[in-house]
Amino acid sequence: MSDELNNTFDPEEEDDLVELVDENGETTVFEHLATLEYEGESYLALCDPESEEEDLEVFILKIEQDEDGNDVYNVPADDVADAVFAKLVEMTEDLGEEE
Repeated sequence: MSDELNNTFDPEEEDDLVELVDENGETTVFEHLATLEYEGESYLALCDPESEEEDLEVFILKIEQDEDGNDVYNVPADDVADAVFAKLVEMTEDLGEEE
């Protein structure tokens, strides 16, 4: 996996929207917040692009590959999702301190 995907976060980035298609073929649009590494695996942090900052709900998905090498996104175990979310919070706090 490319290093440029690791731990990316840009709170100023607009229109960083992604469309994901579920197993039923339904498409949902999310805003990409960050791609993070945790214990050697890659994860996406996404949110509803219509959400207000104070009501922001973050979705964590694990990036995996299927047998054809295509990216697939799965919900990780709760403890892993919590750890990845904590890392996202830490990254945002670090960015706030730099300003």
